[in-house]
Amino acid sequence: MAKTILVVDDSSSLRQIVRSALVGAGYTVLEAADGQAALDFLDGRSINMTICDLNMPVLDGIEFVKAAKSRPNYKFMPIMMLTTETQDAKREKGREAGARAWMVKPFAPTQLIKAVDKICP
Repeated sequence: MAKTILVVDDSSSLRQIVRSALVGAGYTVLEAADGQAALDFLDGRSINMTICDLNMPVLDGIEFVKAAKSRPNYKFMPIMMLTTETQDAKREKGREAGARAWMVKPFAPTQLIKAVDKICP
Protein backbone atom coordinates (compact mmCIF):
# COMPACT_ATOMS: atom_id res chain seq x y z
CA MET A 1 0.00 0.00 0.00
CA ALA A 2 1.27 3.48 -0.88
CA LYS A 3 2.44 5.73 1.91
CA THR A 4 0.29 8.82 2.49
CA ILE A 5 1.75 12.30 2.70
CA LEU A 6 -0.17 15.40 3.76
CA VAL A 7 0.91 18.53 1.87
CA VAL A 8 0.04 21.82 3.59
CA ASP A 9 0.59 25.08 1.69
CA ASP A 10 -1.56 28.11 0.91
CA SER A 11 -0.26 28.14 -2.68
CA SER A 12 -2.34 25.83 -4.87
CA SER A 13 0.34 25.85 -7.58
CA LEU A 14 3.00 24.74 -5.08
CA ARG A 15 0.71 21.97 -3.79
CA GLN A 16 0.23 20.84 -7.40
CA ILE A 17 4.00 20.68 -8.01
CA VAL A 18 4.60 18.73 -4.79
CA ARG A 19 1.65 16.44 -5.51
CA SER A 20 2.92 15.68 -9.00
CA ALA A 21 6.38 14.79 -7.72
CA LEU A 22 5.06 12.63 -4.88
CA VAL A 23 2.44 10.79 -6.93
CA GLY A 24 5.09 10.13 -9.58
CA ALA A 25 7.22 8.53 -6.87
CA GLY A 26 4.35 6.28 -5.75
CA TYR A 27 2.98 8.21 -2.77
CA THR A 28 -0.66 9.02 -2.00
CA VAL A 29 -1.21 12.73 -1.35
CA LEU A 30 -3.69 14.67 0.78
CA GLU A 31 -3.77 18.49 0.47
CA ALA A 32 -4.67 21.35 2.79
CA ALA A 33 -4.46 25.11 2.18
CA ASP A 34 -3.56 26.04 5.78
CA GLY A 35 -2.65 24.52 9.11
CA GLN A 36 -6.20 24.51 10.43
CA ALA A 37 -7.51 22.63 7.39
CA ALA A 38 -4.59 20.20 7.76
CA LEU A 39 -5.57 19.41 11.34
CA ASP A 40 -8.92 18.15 10.02
CA PHE A 41 -7.01 15.32 8.31
CA LEU A 42 -5.48 14.25 11.64
CA ASP A 43 -8.59 12.33 12.60
CA GLY A 44 -7.04 8.91 13.17
CA ARG A 45 -6.33 8.02 9.55
CA SER A 46 -2.89 6.79 8.59
CA ILE A 47 -0.65 9.63 7.45
CA ASN A 48 3.01 8.70 7.12
CA MET A 49 4.46 12.20 6.79
CA THR A 50 3.53 15.88 6.43
CA ILE A 51 5.19 18.51 4.24
CA CYS A 52 4.22 21.94 5.53
CA ASP A 53 4.79 25.58 4.59
CA LEU A 54 5.71 28.01 7.35
CA ASN A 55 3.85 31.19 6.40
CA MET A 56 0.13 30.50 5.91
CA PRO A 57 -3.13 32.16 6.90
CA VAL A 58 -5.43 30.87 9.66
CA LEU A 59 -2.81 28.62 11.33
CA ASP A 60 0.87 28.90 10.37
CA GLY A 61 3.29 26.02 10.01
CA ILE A 62 4.86 26.22 13.47
CA GLU A 63 1.46 26.24 15.19
CA PHE A 64 0.35 23.34 12.97
CA VAL A 65 3.42 21.31 13.96
CA LYS A 66 2.78 21.95 17.66
CA ALA A 67 -0.89 20.98 17.32
CA ALA A 68 -0.09 17.85 15.27
CA LYS A 69 2.57 16.69 17.72
CA SER A 70 0.12 17.10 20.60
CA ARG A 71 -2.15 14.42 19.10
CA PRO A 72 -1.16 10.94 20.28
CA ASN A 73 -1.66 9.25 16.88
CA TYR A 74 0.63 11.78 15.17
CA LYS A 75 3.25 12.44 17.85
CA PHE A 76 5.91 10.58 15.88
CA MET A 77 4.78 11.51 12.35
CA PRO A 78 7.71 13.15 10.56
CA ILE A 79 7.07 16.73 9.43
CA MET A 80 9.21 18.55 6.88
CA MET A 81 8.94 22.31 6.55
CA LEU A 82 9.01 23.46 2.91
CA THR A 83 9.38 27.22 2.97
CA THR A 84 11.12 30.31 1.60
CA GLU A 85 12.43 31.09 5.10
CA THR A 86 16.16 30.59 5.60
CA GLN A 87 16.80 32.23 8.99
CA ASP A 88 18.37 30.02 11.63
CA ALA A 89 15.97 31.36 14.27
CA LYS A 90 12.97 30.17 12.26
CA ARG A 91 14.58 26.77 11.69
CA GLU A 92 15.19 26.47 15.42
CA LYS A 93 11.55 27.31 16.16
CA GLY A 94 10.55 24.59 13.69
CA ARG A 95 12.85 22.06 15.37
CA GLU A 96 11.57 23.01 18.81
CA ALA A 97 7.98 22.54 17.62
CA GLY A 98 8.82 19.08 16.30
CA ALA A 99 9.70 19.50 12.60
CA ARG A 100 12.21 16.91 11.52
CA ALA A 101 13.52 18.51 8.31
CA TRP A 102 13.67 21.88 6.56
CA MET A 103 13.76 22.43 2.79
CA VAL A 104 13.93 25.86 1.16
CA LYS A 105 11.87 26.88 -1.87
CA PRO A 106 12.54 26.85 -4.73
CA PHE A 107 13.48 23.19 -4.82
CA ALA A 108 14.04 20.49 -7.40
CA PRO A 109 11.37 17.77 -7.37
CA THR A 110 14.13 15.12 -7.33
CA GLN A 111 15.59 16.79 -4.22
CA LEU A 112 12.17 16.67 -2.54
CA ILE A 113 11.65 12.99 -3.34
CA LYS A 114 15.12 12.10 -2.09
CA ALA A 115 14.39 13.84 1.24
CA VAL A 116 10.93 12.26 1.55
CA ASP A 117 12.29 8.78 0.80
CA LYS A 118 14.83 9.28 3.57
CA ILE A 119 12.39 10.62 6.18
CA CYS A 120 9.13 8.80 5.49
CA PRO A 121 8.81 5.57 7.52
